[in-house]
Amino acid sequence: MFRLAWRHSVCRDSFALTTRSLAAALLGPERSQQGPLRSLISNPLSYRSPVLQPQPARYLSPPVCRSMASGGEQESTCHKHTNRLAKERSPYLLQHAHNPVDWYPWGQEAFEKAKTEDKPIFLSVGYSTCHWCHVMERESFQDEEIGKILSDNFICIKLDREERPDVDKVYMTFVQATSGGGGWPMSVWLTPELKPFIGGTYFPPRDQGRRPGFRTVLMRIIEQWQNNRAALESSGERILVALRKGTSISANPGGSPPLAPDVANRCFQQLAHSYEEEYGGFRNAPKFPSPVNLMFLMSYWSVNRSTSEGVEALQMAMHTLRMMALGGIHDHVAQGFHRYSTDSSWHVPHFEKMLYDQAQLAVAYITAFQVSGEQFYADVAKNILLYVSRDLSDKSGGFYSAEDADSVPASGGPDKREGAFCVWTASEVRELLSDVAEGSTGGATQADIFMHHYGVKEQGNVAPEQDPQGELQGQNVLIVRYSVELTAARFGITVEKVNHLLASARAKMADMRITRPRPHLDTKMLASWNGLMLSAFARVGAVLGDEALLERAKQAGNFLKEHLWDSETQTILRSCCGGEQHELQQMSPSISGFLDDYAFIICGLLDLYEATFQTEWLQWAEELQLRQDLLFWDDQGGGYFCSDPSDSTILLQLKEDQDGAEPSANSVSASNLLRLSHYTGNQEWLQKSQQLLTAFSDRLARVPIALPEMVRALMAQHYTLKQIVICGQRDDSDTAGLLAAVNSLYLPFKVLMLTDGSPESFLCQRLPVLSSMFQLDGVATAHVCQDFTCSLPVTDPQELRRLLLDGATDS
Repeated sequence: MFRLAWRHSVCRDSFALTTRSLAAALLGPERSQQGPLRSLISNPLSYRSPVLQPQPARYLSPPVCRSMASGGEQESTCHKHTNRLAKERSPYLLQHAHNPVDWYPWGQEAFEKAKTEDKPIFLSVGYSTCHWCHVMERESFQDEEIGKILSDNFICIKLDREERPDVDKVYMTFVQATSGGGGWPMSVWLTPELKPFIGGTYFPPRDQGRRPGFRTVLMRIIEQWQNNRAALESSGERILVALRKGTSISANPGGSPPLAPDVANRCFQQLAHSYEEEYGGFRNAPKFPSPVNLMFLMSYWSVNRSTSEGVEALQMAMHTLRMMALGGIHDHVAQGFHRYSTDSSWHVPHFEKMLYDQAQLAVAYITAFQVSGEQFYADVAKNILLYVSRDLSDKSGGFYSAEDADSVPASGGPDKREGAFCVWTASEVRELLSDVAEGSTGGATQADIFMHHYGVKEQGNVAPEQDPQGELQGQNVLIVRYSVELTAARFGITVEKVNHLLASARAKMADMRITRPRPHLDTKMLASWNGLMLSAFARVGAVLGDEALLERAKQAGNFLKEHLWDSETQTILRSCCGGEQHELQQMSPSISGFLDDYAFIICGLLDLYEATFQTEWLQWAEELQLRQDLLFWDDQGGGYFCSDPSDSTILLQLKEDQDGAEPSANSVSASNLLRLSHYTGNQEWLQKSQQLLTAFSDRLARVPIALPEMVRALMAQHYTLKQIVICGQRDDSDTAGLLAAVNSLYLPFKVLMLTDGSPESFLCQRLPVLSSMFQLDGVATAHVCQDFTCSLPVTDPQELRRLLLDGATDS
């Protein structure tokens, strides 16, 4: 089923994409149907390269055998080939350590070898839980003949896109610009100077009809490199120059950000136009959760509550969140959300689970709970964090990156299948849930009730068009088909009884599922994604008053500071890994953090401060923001570069201009700067936030749907942040009552502070005005300020709640 979605979304038609990319990159658009390229792409079998001659031995070691523990016994694993990737820590690179390919990691050794031998570079980019990366690895990179062609004629570099997003962004920009699409695995050919000249995505190993396979593409590139190298390099250079110009984002001198209400209205209209009314979400299929869209819609409602547009925005967000939670994209047995749905009804997912999805969805669901007060949404948020705590957590306090979609079926066999860990046959359900449900109509079993509620069918519930490879034949993906009330009526039992039976059934199925072979776990811990998850635990914990969640958030903060912060160089590190026994391993050489690492951690620290009021997190956020400004700020054009602009190996200095699966780091930074300016009194950060938004003015004005998170930052600038200052002792019950009143409401444009009035405290040092705020009659007191005007102080939580709601006026 993922293959179907992949055709539509990730790579469209990879073969057509590859052909267009070859044409555009080799000869330029105006010459794409003539000259040497035409023979390159039109006759798949016409060329045999004279370059393919016996070459000196490659750096591939002889067969290696090792013993591995498996089910309590020692199992010997032998590898015919072992290359230098075996010394790497990245799970993705290690997946290719036994290919018959002379792989190099991205780095100077490979660059120097390419220059010395004057060979083109083949750059292959992916990540460890990427389904089609697995397919290409199995089909092409394990192929002895293809491995020899690659190793003899190219310097082959394997790159983990999650470790080096800066490199990935540069070459993905090239592939998208020259082909109109992109995805992973990404395959790009470069000059020894790292300049791209051909790019594509997945290639099948051999020709399929008129579509050239990977071997054929390699042979043609070898020929063109020999006979038409100048044209390749010239075309690549032309495209690179155009990309530098086309990706430039700068503020016009004397410019200012666009008007927030106009931009927000346009963003809403664009989202409404793409909204799918029956099941929620945007567009038909495949459907992605898109938390940035949902958070924008709820923020838009918060300032347009009495308008029809505001009501519609809220309905769009709430309906989407509900339908996702009921759908197969939601793991009903073991919690968490899969990557996306291959159909419009959120039923059949791509089964990969990503940390960044869990983090953003937990925040979206707890926000929906604040807006609606409906426990359903809070339960989903808690369940997401339960999954992360159980399956994606390291004992160091960090969070792992992902779980794969593919695993070996419980029935055994040599091949992994997508979704094998998660799906069920009707017979499995009937055998496991055979007890009769007391009092039910007709003596129904627990299985009968469960199968009715979750749409389990004897023949399986996956449509053939969602499973073109037949991997899910006869299998069921659980999806809620009826409300609990309807299920209760169908079987003549109470709603309470149904809830109990379903919960019991899910627990039994979870116990059975953990006996199945598990999918691959990517134990890489990325600073940026850990920052997102830090926000999730802090915000959900604060809203629910859940001390266990807040304690887990503090553990995550400590992990980041202890393991991914180099205090000597004052630098965030990009990642570290859990080892075979889950011991912590630092990357060697270490990779310095990128803009998203700083921005997401700073946001997480601000959220952690507002949840715990421990000023150490606020102080570290201030320190990191100063470092971010120093490393990435564009003094000329405004905004932040994604990576260190002094790195000569990165050919494009990009500023991410899209909130996608993850929010743009510039979008998050715009909000961080505004929040920090209120916490510290540093007006330079307020100005920087305005300059950043000005730099993105054109994008915001024309296609705000591309930047919904940045639109939220623009709205925060326009409506100004409400400052809520609680004067009291953190552990006192009266203080807790006021904080609970604040956290019960969705107030997207606010900062929350706690002060005991001590002039020596961090906040009073930064904001001396706080020293003049006081408790009334020795009771915890709330002061609400906005636009340099403060309301009368209040001590009653309900009065504070009314005050905050009265302030949530329409624009």
